[in-house]
Amino acid sequence: MELLPKRKATRLKNYDYSAHGAYFITICVKDKKCILGKIVGDGDFDVPQMILSEYGVILDKYIHLMNDKYSHIKTDKYVIMPNHIHLILSVTAYKNGASETAAPYNNEISKFISLLKRYCNREYSKNIFQRSFNDHIIRGEKDYAKISEYIDTNIIRWQKDCFYYEEGQ
Repeated sequence: MELLPKRKATRLKNYDYSAHGAYFITICVKDKKCILGKIVGDGDFDVPQMILSEYGVILDKYIHLMNDKYSHIKTDKYVIMPNHIHLILSVTAYKNGASETAAPYNNEISKFISLLKRYCNREYSKNIFQRSFNDHIIRGEKDYAKISEYIDTNIIRWQKDCFYYEEGQ
């Protein structure tokens, strides 16, 4: 019997992901396939912009739905790219009866991402995403501002992006 390769843990060991704070999340499409849309515009006089495919429109819809579904996790900012998405998620207190407390579970971010993927995949009728996701714990206002700018300018820097992939490569 062949064993599956052991996966490297992607979460920071012993960190409480239910803690108040902000997280930079990247979710990739399987095999770097550019199915969420395409970037048009040459950057000279025509500012590059993302044109969402049917997959991208569905993903966008469920990002907004997730903000309604979770009272203590909000998408502050996001950008859908041809083969991945970047989000800044903020975890705040949630109301547990009359009191406000930290989120109830250590893996709230993972649950949020899992549910987002599940909603999308159900509508796609197939799984288009890689198994896991990348996260970065945002540590302070400077870090938040840097990541926010990265999201804002990601489309215009697409060909220099580490996730850049041209179909047919």
